[in-house]
Amino acid sequence: MANTRQPRDAGFLSPQWSVADGIEVQGAGRVAPMSDRARLEQTIEEQIIPRLMLMHREANGSGGARPAVGSGVAPSPEHVAELSRLVIAPSVEPALAFIEGQRERGMPLERIYVELLVPTARLLVEMWNADYCSFTDVTIGLWRLQQLVHKLSPAFLNEAEPRQDGRRLLLVPEPGEQHTFGLIMIAEFFRRAGWDVWDQPLNSRSELLDVVRREHFSIVGLSVGSVERLAALTETIRLLRRQSRNAQVRVMVGGAPFLDEPGRVFDVGADSTAIDGEQAIVIAEDLVLAASATAS
Repeated sequence: MANTRQPRDAGFLSPQWSVADGIEVQGAGRVAPMSDRARLEQTIEEQIIPRLMLMHREANGSGGARPAVGSGVAPSPEHVAELSRLVIAPSVEPALAFIEGQRERGMPLERIYVELLVPTARLLVEMWNADYCSFTDVTIGLWRLQQLVHKLSPAFLNEAEPRQDGRRLLLVPEPGEQHTFGLIMIAEFFRRAGWDVWDQPLNSRSELLDVVRREHFSIVGLSVGSVERLAALTETIRLLRRQSRNAQVRVMVGGAPFLDEPGRVFDVGADSTAIDGEQAIVIAEDLVLAASATAS
């Protein structure tokens, strides 16, 4: 018999949504072992959600409404629900075929990235919290979304602006945290805007400092998932500024602590933060211009 419980805080779903309405999930209703649940919950709360929030503002979030990204056909909650079902399939191909079908119907890749892939990741988390899918389902789903980004990347970057001299970005998590879906997508948007992006994983603060000593970056972007990591981030930024090859380097930070309290940006010694990938590019461009004016 189908489970017709309404998921709590369904977010992108309509109030009438239920598993019985056609969104059936492998493992629906199963409860993962507590060790798995605890580990996934920590990862979601401290790493995945904060970075997704950089790419997609909640419809009822602070700061007022923003225009939709790009133009063309917009994803709907039904699109998000369908993709959430497809990304937990045994293969990425059904999800990729679905995305390609939406592109043929006039949905721009920019909207697919920001208004479809990111909300789907959040919906997977919500479904897991409501016990509509298992630990394994969410893990597979998030991995499938990363596969989709990689498969769509050539077409997305084909629309990139010409490379701009001096626009070089180092984009990594604070050492000790994972490189996740949200950061991968932010890097895609910067590349599309003509930036040279370094986003290779760095395993320690010493590796990060070694990179900024060797390489010239206009902007360094760092992300943290929890308030407990702010002290470490503050020290990283202090050392980064001292040892950077570019004396005028500017530092941007992201993650839940800065969405909750933007004033923390200056507490940790950074220059700015952003609510999403589009705004991050605008702010980064302004920081580079300001740095050039200071240097001259």
